[in-house]
Amino acid sequence: MNKQKIVFAVLRYVMGFTFLWAFIDKVFGFGFATTSEKAWIHGGSPTTGFLANAVKGPFAEIFHSLAGVAIVDWLFMLGLLFVGLTLIFNRYVKWGCIAGALMMFSMFLALLPPENNPIVDEHIVYILVLALIALENKK
Repeated sequence: MNKQKIVFAVLRYVMGFTFLWAFIDKVFGFGFATTSEKAWIHGGSPTTGFLANAVKGPFAEIFHSLAGVAIVDWLFMLGLLFVGLTLIFNRYVKWGCIAGALMMFSMFLALLPPENNPIVDEHIVYILVLALIALENKK
């Protein structure tokens, strides 16, 4: 295995763990982004904190209306789990990358304009990383 393949494999694992960790922390509330009392298994909504409080910009009302909606919670959590597992286990990677890119683009829209740069934020970087992984993956 050459160095480029190793770097892409590590990048795929790291991106997969990023999504999988978000899922795990929101389910169990380990205290990183989600406290135990707000964990999904304790009746918390994994989308309410972000959608009700962090969203701003021209699409804020649309995103605010989705906060705490059960189907939105389920779709979001299944999306995090799907993307994380596809990247870690190297199966259905292109589908996982598409799902992850759509999730990142939705979050980008929810935070317009970006806080530290007028055009680009970390969500755009993640979209490009996912696109690179999808294009480079041969499975």
